[in-house]
Amino acid sequence: MKVLVTGAAGFIGSNLAEKLARRGNKVVGLDNFNDYYNPRKKRANEKRLAVYPNFKMIEADIRDRERMFAIFAEENFDAVAHLAAMAGVRNAVQHPALYVEVDLNGTQHLMDAARASKSFQNFVFASTSSVYGNTKQIPFVETDPCDRPLQPYAAAKRATEILGYSYHYLFGLNFTAIRFFTVYGPYGRPDMMAYLLAESVTKGSQIPLYNSGQMYRDWTYVDDITDGIVAALDRQLGYEIINLGRGEPTLLKDFVEMIETLAGRKANVIHKPKLAADFDRNEADITKARSLLGYEPKVSVTEGVKKFWEWYRSDQNK
Repeated sequence: MKVLVTGAAGFIGSNLAEKLARRGNKVVGLDNFNDYYNPRKKRANEKRLAVYPNFKMIEADIRDRERMFAIFAEENFDAVAHLAAMAGVRNAVQHPALYVEVDLNGTQHLMDAARASKSFQNFVFASTSSVYGNTKQIPFVETDPCDRPLQPYAAAKRATEILGYSYHYLFGLNFTAIRFFTVYGPYGRPDMMAYLLAESVTKGSQIPLYNSGQMYRDWTYVDDITDGIVAALDRQLGYEIINLGRGEPTLLKDFVEMIETLAGRKANVIHKPKLAADFDRNEADITKARSLLGYEPKVSVTEGVKKFWEWYRSDQNK
């Protein structure tokens, strides 16, 4: 199977591309190496992946429709793991047009290019638990209408899920939307909570702690997430939306204390009120993932935080 991984120089994308390359797939990564955070981190991920002879990177932007069609025509992919996106819930509040342009319109270009390719079989789309908004249905289950997104990032992702159904219905595209919960682990983005905490406890940098950390997040280790994506790539399911989390939410305050304990020092937190774009709790019902994907998260939060901390310390010493 030949797989295109978009966003392959990023956090989840680089972990996924490496896993696919290790198991012997032909893997093409695609990334535009934008400056949402320091591109040097993405270049380091590209270098890490370059050691695999069955991997190659293409530098391109999913907003370039003609280029996407040309790449699909040249490469003849069997499947796509589409992880490229403008990430960051709070940044989306400031730049809504950009998030719609990249996360919705860019994805449509890829779907059109995929259905024009004779070899193509399966489109796996990285969605988000943010689409659930302030739902009262806990744990979050895929049958929730998800029609009240709290910010443009979630709205663009939900719109793409709906568009995916249209493409499945009209054109027979196998489309699986994977709703990620709070992913963390090695090669994490520097704007993510786990990384910000590690920076704070080691360098003393300030970090906002909203609502005194009294928010639950379904922290899910990146290796479990990539296992789920690989399982989705291996299965042509028609049209499905599937949660990927642990199903065991952890209080943000407790997550902070885990990092502090490992570091032996306190984070430099600045207490702030909860933002309108945030929700109090996310918790995945993973019944469907277990049934359709054989998914079973293996890494506990305690173990995962320790693995992340060990990677962070090693990375800082390079």
